[in-house]
Amino acid sequence: MNNQKSSNTEPVSERAQGRLKARIPVAVIDIGSNSVRQVIYEGLTRAPAVLFNEKVLCGLGKGLADSNRLNEGAIECSLNAIRRFRALGRQVGVSKTYILATAAARDAKNGQQFVEAVEEICDCEVEVLTGKMEARYSANGIVSGFFDPDGIVGDMGGGSLELATVGGELFQGQTFALGGLRLRDLSGEDLKLAREITIASLVKCKIKWPGKRKDFYAVGGTWRSLAKLHINHNNYPLQVIHNYPIGAEDFVQFCDAVSTSDIEEISGIESVSRNRRNLLQYGAIVLSETLKHLGAKRVLMSSLGVREGYLYSQLPHEERTKDMLLEAAWDLAILRARCPAHSEELAHWSGEAFRALGIEENRDERRFRVAACYLADIGWRAHPDYRAAQSLGIISNAGFVGLSHEGRAYLSLANFHRYQGLGPRVEIPSIAALAGKRVTRRARILAALFRVGYLYSASSPGVLPRINFSKSGDGIVMELPADIADLRGERPDLRLRQLGREVGVAIGSRVVSTSK
Repeated sequence: MNNQKSSNTEPVSERAQGRLKARIPVAVIDIGSNSVRQVIYEGLTRAPAVLFNEKVLCGLGKGLADSNRLNEGAIECSLNAIRRFRALGRQVGVSKTYILATAAARDAKNGQQFVEAVEEICDCEVEVLTGKMEARYSANGIVSGFFDPDGIVGDMGGGSLELATVGGELFQGQTFALGGLRLRDLSGEDLKLAREITIASLVKCKIKWPGKRKDFYAVGGTWRSLAKLHINHNNYPLQVIHNYPIGAEDFVQFCDAVSTSDIEEISGIESVSRNRRNLLQYGAIVLSETLKHLGAKRVLMSSLGVREGYLYSQLPHEERTKDMLLEAAWDLAILRARCPAHSEELAHWSGEAFRALGIEENRDERRFRVAACYLADIGWRAHPDYRAAQSLGIISNAGFVGLSHEGRAYLSLANFHRYQGLGPRVEIPSIAALAGKRVTRRARILAALFRVGYLYSASSPGVLPRINFSKSGDGIVMELPADIADLRGERPDLRLRQLGREVGVAIGSRVVSTSK
C-alpha cells in the first residue's frame, strides 16, 4: 500500500516528554456505513496509544438497501471529513495512513467511484475489505486487546455483521447483511420485522465455537453504546467498556427490554450519545438473537476492532508475541516514574518475595503484579495527600487492554494502598467490588511490599536486588547486607510488621555479611 509521508520535520528529540521519543505516528481512516473515523496512534507497537481520534456520522450506507447506491449527501460529508483528516495527519506528523473501507463502499454501485475520490484526496490506496477480510481484522482486534482470547467475535457496523473465531487452530469467518443502518432500511423501521429478518439471516450461520469457552466478544459502536447503557443502568463501579463482562443470559434479557421499550425512558440513557440512540434498538435485536443462536455463555465488550486488528497485522511476529498490558504499563513507567529501572527491579523483587512468603500466583496474577510494579511510581509528582487518589484515577481509567476488570482492580488497589495505607480506617475505593478475596489479598500484600521496598530504595535502583526474604523458624526474616544496614530504622520496621499482618506471619529483619 502506498502511503503519504509526513511533512513534519520536528526532531524527535524536541517532542514533549509526555510522548515516547522513539514512536512515529501512524493513522487509520475507517470508512464505515455509518461513520467515517480517523485514529492517529503514537506509533506502530503492541500497545499503541491514541494521539487523536475523531469520527463523523456521515451515513454512507443510509438507503443502500433500497437504492444500492451511496447517498450523495453522505458522500460529500465523507469526503469533507477525509480532507480534514488528511490535513490533521500532516499536522501531527503521521508517517503512514492506512485507509479501510467496509460494507457500504464494497456493496454500492457507486462505491468504486467514491473510493477513487478518496484516493485522490489522500494520495494513497484505499483497501476495500471483503466481508471475510473484515471478519479477520475484527478477530485480530480481539487478539490485540485480550489476553489469550477464546470464542467468537461479533462486529456490528452500519452495513454488516461479521462473525469470526479466535483461539482455535482453524479460522472461521462469515458476514451477514445485519448492520444497523441496513437492518433499519430493510425492515422499514419495523422492529418486529427487524427481528424476523435477523433470525432468518442467522439460520445461515456456520460459525462453531473454537474451544471450550463460549465467550462472545462484542465489537462496534452500537454495541458499545449498549454496554454503556448497561453499566449505567446497573450502577457498575467502573466506567470502562473494554473487557466489561456480562452474562449472556442477562444481556439477552437487557437487549430484549431495550428493543421493546421507549429508549428515552430507560434508566441510564443519558450515557448514550443522541446520534447513537436511533440505531440502538436494532443493535439490541441483532446482539440478542446472535447470543441466543450461538448459545453464548458470556459477553466481553471490546473497544478494539478492525482498525486495531489491521495495525496488529502490520506488526512483525516478535512484536505480536509481547504482552500488551506489560508493554503499556512499561510505557507509562518510562513517561512518569522517577526511575523505570527501579520499577523493573521492583517487579523481580516482589516476585521473589511472594515465593518466599508462600504467596502462590497463577499466570494472570503474575501479569497483574508486574504491571502494578511498573505503575507503582507514576503518582510521585502529586502532593503526598493526593498520590493515592491520582494513581487510583489514572489506573482505573487508563486505556489498558489485555486486562480484565478484576485485574484492573488489582492494579488500582495495589497502588492506592501503596500511598493510602492498609489500616482499618482507610476508605476502600468502589473498584474493590470487582476483585474477589484472592485478588484483593494479593493486591494488599503487594501494596505492603511497596511500602517496605520504597523506604529502603528511595525509588533508586541497586538496593532491592540485595534485599532477600527467607524463612526463620515460624516466621520470615528480611536480610540486608551489612554495607546498607544503615537503611534500617523505626519506620521500615513498622512497615515490615504491617507486611507480616497482611501475610499472616511474623516478619523481622537482620543484617548479613556483605557479599564480596
